[in-house]
Amino acid sequence: MEYRDLDVWKFSRELVNSTYELTKSFPKEELYGLTNQIRRCAVSIPSNIAEGCGRRTSKDTIQFLYISRGSLYELETQLFLALDQDFINKSQLNEINTQIESCKKLLNGFIKYYKKL
Repeated sequence: MEYRDLDVWKFSRELVNSTYELTKSFPKEELYGLTNQIRRCAVSIPSNIAEGCGRRTSKDTIQFLYISRGSLYELETQLFLALDQDFINKSQLNEINTQIESCKKLLNGFIKYYKKL
């Protein structure tokens, strides 16, 4: 199966789009701080899924899927930090965290699938 056909990859791309939209309203002085860090982290999620799928062994693939999962948790933490700084409100955090949770579930399922190979 091609990585572009995977729901987890598609959902993680949607998460990137939501993250970029959310961070557009961050203060300009944060462009090279939290804004950049959040965006890079979000981009890492589908990127590592794709890279993992391009690897030759299941072990290599799983390693990149773990990196992607780590980026999901990192993104979640950074968004809580954005809330702490009043860059986003609780409603915005809850909305994007719903997407993060969906991605976590899909990614965990994909990791379990690969572990069985």
